[in-house]
Amino acid sequence: MFKGRVEAFSDGVIAIIITIMVLELKVPHAVDLSALRPLIPVFLSYVLSFLYVGIYWNNHHHLLQMAQQVSGNVLWANLHLLFWLSLIPFVTGWMGENHFAAIPVAFYGGVLLGAAIAYYILSRTLVARHGKDSALAIALGGDFKGRISVVIYAVAIPLALFVNAWLACLLYLLVALMWLIPDRRIERNLQP
Repeated sequence: MFKGRVEAFSDGVIAIIITIMVLELKVPHAVDLSALRPLIPVFLSYVLSFLYVGIYWNNHHHLLQMAQQVSGNVLWANLHLLFWLSLIPFVTGWMGENHFAAIPVAFYGGVLLGAAIAYYILSRTLVARHGKDSALAIALGGDFKGRISVVIYAVAIPLALFVNAWLACLLYLLVALMWLIPDRRIERNLQP
């Protein structure tokens, strides 16, 4: 199967996710700057989530650029990833509206963990489709960043619940910063 429909569908879903997130930013009814103060947690959660969705969109694009074709398994793995990404607006709103309280922050981490695992499954499903000696498999290598991201999320979730939600958020931000630069392994192999 050709990959064009997977890319187009994924781009559409991700665009909708970003649109839903921005619609959660409610316009204050007052005109002074103090009216924006209650929106700060909502805005900060939006910024973090926008960053995450953008990172997933960017890396998903790079991943599919390396792919030559897709299979039914790839389609399901991609839907699995989109499922987790589609939950980001919900946990973003919950976390922001509740000023980064422990349980919403932990659930946010759970969604990030689910998305990270789903992305790993998608990449491994694509490698299985293309072969262990394919350019895609070579570019992905052992996927250290993907594995360490899962570990950091797994540490951050109980940290949010039992120690400090803000420390968990710092770990979420750390992972986002790790992934902010597009995956160089793939970019190097996309060079003509």
